[in-house]
Amino acid sequence: MAPVVPKGETKWRRLWAALAVLAALVIAWGSLTPGSELPESLPWDKASHFIGYAGLAGLIGLAGVRLPQALLISVLFGAAIEVAQIPVPGRFGGDWHDLLANTLGAACAVSALNVLRYQQGRRPVRG
Repeated sequence: MAPVVPKGETKWRRLWAALAVLAALVIAWGSLTPGSELPESLPWDKASHFIGYAGLAGLIGLAGVRLPQALLISVLFGAAIEVAQIPVPGRFGGDWHDLLANTLGAACAVSALNVLRYQQGRRPVRG
């Protein structure tokens, strides 16, 4: 039986889902832009990966996707982006350090949501 969504929460979940799609599109656009079209130096490259994927996983979790699945979706999306970067001129796809930063960011967001849900008295969702 599917969990019952509290009244009034559906509109918020739709908003979070739309923002998650937008975040994924922004991440894909930024990640797949040729190197020649990017600023010469991007500060805190790994922090950008961490923050971007933390936001993505957090939005997916807020949209109502089970947290383990939100983490998995974010990590797989990051891996797909790394592979898609390989043929992009001026980009170095397949960077394990980027993938690690993506995974750590997503894991931190999912962990934070799990703690917040627990503090609100909502049972953590296992999936």
